Amino acid sequence: MKLTEVIRRPLITEKTTVMREDGLTLAFQVAMNATKIEVKQAVEQLFKTKVASVRTSITHGKTKRQGRFVGQRPDWKKAYVRLRDGEKMPEFLEGA
Repeated sequence: MKLTEVIRRPLITEKTTVMREDGLTLAFQVAMNATKIEVKQAVEQLFKTKVASVRTSITHGKTKRQGRFVGQRPDWKKAYVRLRDGEKMPEFLEGA
């Protein structure tokens, strides 16, 4: 799998903003079949930083209704990436 296929997008929420300000933790939406090792390699090569640890979780899609029709959003996977001490945050995430 290509590096750009592993990491889909950064997650910018209130929770991830607080995590980013408190420490060196980043959050990304990743491919469903991506492993922790693939996520670590992708972050290290794309952002030129060293990764200390990776935690992943699968977020189940919500069931949505419109009138009598019921549908479900797709499941997706997110990864919390902790950078090593002394590593610099990627530039595009500093102002977010």
